[in-house]
Amino acid sequence: MANELTIPLLPCVDIDEMAAFYEMLGFTKTYRQMKPNPYVALKREDINLHFYGMPGHVPENSHSTCVVIVEDTGPLYEAFAAAMRAVHGKVLISGIPRMTRPRLRNDRYTGFVVVDPGGNWVRISKGVQEAEAKTKLAKAMENAARQADARGDERQALKILEGALKHADGTEPELPEAQAYRDELVERITSSEPRPGA
Repeated sequence: MANELTIPLLPCVDIDEMAAFYEMLGFTKTYRQMKPNPYVALKREDINLHFYGMPGHVPENSHSTCVVIVEDTGPLYEAFAAAMRAVHGKVLISGIPRMTRPRLRNDRYTGFVVVDPGGNWVRISKGVQEAEAKTKLAKAMENAARQADARGDERQALKILEGALKHADGTEPELPEAQAYRDELVERITSSEPRPGA
């Protein structure tokens, strides 16, 4: 057989909230129903995502995920980022929903994650592995990306990255990117902490 198509079916609290979020990112609603069960189908070029309403679903506790393989993560990330900036004034990097930046992980794949309003992790990944990291700082960045952007453990990622930055000699070509990633991780951690009196 050839030309098979697999479409993920992911849970959410509100199908219309999901549709609005993905329409912001350039998807088109191709189907919607409320009965017998809430269901919405969305498509952007060859990317198909379907969602079903699930009573009692808690986005913060979601384990739902899928992988979307693309030729190059850069153009899709830039399109999503521009859409978020147009609506929210910034790229959402913490909380739910949010999006990480494309980064090379220690599995040698470059990717980014969209965590949607249902708490689903839609992992956008380049289909081809990259070359081996050359410096200790580059390897630390990949390990940090695996922890934060693939597992959601920003604190462990920050620990890895800060340890590597302490030992950097300043000549590493990825130093500015590593420092920017450290700052992003701090912002993500800080913005997810409960506020006093909240």
